[in-house]
Amino acid sequence: MGGGKKKKARKATEARKAKPVEASGPLKAKDYDRELKKLHVELVKLQQWVTHKGLKVCIVFEGRDGAGKGGAIKAITERVSPRVFRVVALPAPSDREKSQMYIQRYVRYWPAAGEVVIFDRSWYNRAGVERVMGFCTEDQAKRFLAATPAVEKAMVESGIILLKYWLEVSPDEQTRRLRARADDGRKIWKLSPMDIKSYTRWDDYSRARNEMFAATDTPWAPWHVVTSDDKKRARLNLIAHLLGKVPHKKVPNDDQEPLPKHRKVSKGLEPADPLKFVPEVY
Repeated sequence: MGGGKKKKARKATEARKAKPVEASGPLKAKDYDRELKKLHVELVKLQQWVTHKGLKVCIVFEGRDGAGKGGAIKAITERVSPRVFRVVALPAPSDREKSQMYIQRYVRYWPAAGEVVIFDRSWYNRAGVERVMGFCTEDQAKRFLAATPAVEKAMVESGIILLKYWLEVSPDEQTRRLRARADDGRKIWKLSPMDIKSYTRWDDYSRARNEMFAATDTPWAPWHVVTSDDKKRARLNLIAHLLGKVPHKKVPNDDQEPLPKHRKVSKGLEPADPLKFVPEVY
């Protein structure tokens, strides 16, 4: 191919990469993958900046069952280090934890310098599922809502960058997703008896959500709502927003040594004992 043709081909490739995503309608898989790849590159830059500067980032994910929290968290973490990006998804509290101050079981997981901690559900369980399903008293829920802004202000004043996301799913889309879980052997574990009970309490969860927003949407720790009926768009929008909320730069890597062009690989160094290889059934 001549120089002119190569130049035209390169320009055509660059134009395809720069083509904006359509603002409406289903997002094509190739467009999603292209945009997600760009965001993953930025997330790696963010990771390097967090460790370089010793930042402390805490990200809270809340929303109804089937809102897409797990998929969004996976999209964020699949290309970064689990040593920097830690996901916290706590089980039901033990008897000992039930005897503690409510926030105590969560504090131990808050980030130290150079860490990004992602809560897949958080202390806001008390304002949502615990309140709606009767796992706490109404007085306990109201005291939680009254105290939380001060706790989160202390977090922020200690240097933690706190981001709170609520994924908002419509009733019809939630129904479709929960039914899909029941019919898919790969997803059935996501449908718990509690999910089924919670499904019938849509209005109660709506009222609890509204009161939670009213009490805890503060200037220092605001709620960011992501419409999530379109999972792919929701993930892209959320990651782009997250990147904008944690200012970062590319960390210089001038001291990084290049991979050597050559290395010595000797023969005859196989183990003396016969190895037990995994059968190649595929």
